[in-house]
Amino acid sequence: MTEHPARLPTYFISHGGGPWPWMAEMAEPMATLAASLRRVSAEAAAGGMLPRAVLCISGHWEAPVFTAQAAARPGMVFDYHGFPEHTYRIRYPAPGAPALAQRVQDLLQGAGIAAAQDTGRGYDHGTFAPLAVMYPQAEVPVIQLSLKAGYDPAEHLAAGRALAPLRDEGVLIVGSGLSFHNLRLRGPGAQAPSAAFDAWLHETLESGTPAERSARLLQWSQAPAARIAHPQEDHLLPLMVALGSAEGEKATTVYHEVMAWTGWTVSSWRFGSPQAR
Repeated sequence: MTEHPARLPTYFISHGGGPWPWMAEMAEPMATLAASLRRVSAEAAAGGMLPRAVLCISGHWEAPVFTAQAAARPGMVFDYHGFPEHTYRIRYPAPGAPALAQRVQDLLQGAGIAAAQDTGRGYDHGTFAPLAVMYPQAEVPVIQLSLKAGYDPAEHLAAGRALAPLRDEGVLIVGSGLSFHNLRLRGPGAQAPSAAFDAWLHETLESGTPAERSARLLQWSQAPAARIAHPQEDHLLPLMVALGSAEGEKATTVYHEVMAWTGWTVSSWRFGSPQAR
């Protein structure tokens, strides 16, 4: 891939719940999140240019090795339950990017990291829900990258480091998860643990040296309320890839709120500088 006019930042976003952009009763309380996602797409416009593609690391896909979605026209994965019938007919028609999938595999393997491609995988809601807000015209090609089974944070940081050259090639790297993801805990009981873990994330990401930041993240499970915030860390590990791709760069909060309907404190971050418009 060719160079892009500017190095793109990377992002870790809290992607919201299920098919929320298509449900008025969910979209309204998530208006602050939606506004933040629109700002992300604006920030990632290098000199007014859209990214050449988006590489989304979704907390909803894991595989035995890091696996790049390689379909030219990915389908849809409705990995949620109990929602209205119309939310199982959603289509996010962004084209895939098979050449980018090959580039991702090559970069990972070049760093000694096992990697594969999957031509059958569709877009899950960790990708299509936030991107439908960021790029509603679906004009930017998109591919997903899986998490690696085992959830080793060091392996996900290393994958991010390997993928860093994509930032100079016009590829927007987005880690899509949630800074708090305990679906069994909502309401008043969620407030204290989610606030404690969120505060630790802000301190970890925004203070200290890059080396200290990465070292703290490797020990994330020792943070306050860590296993309450993430009984399973699938929604946290996309952060590791996004940060690894911009490991030496500043973290900036791009979204933060206490969600009234869940009691969760949630945040999103940018790594690196926004693009000039």
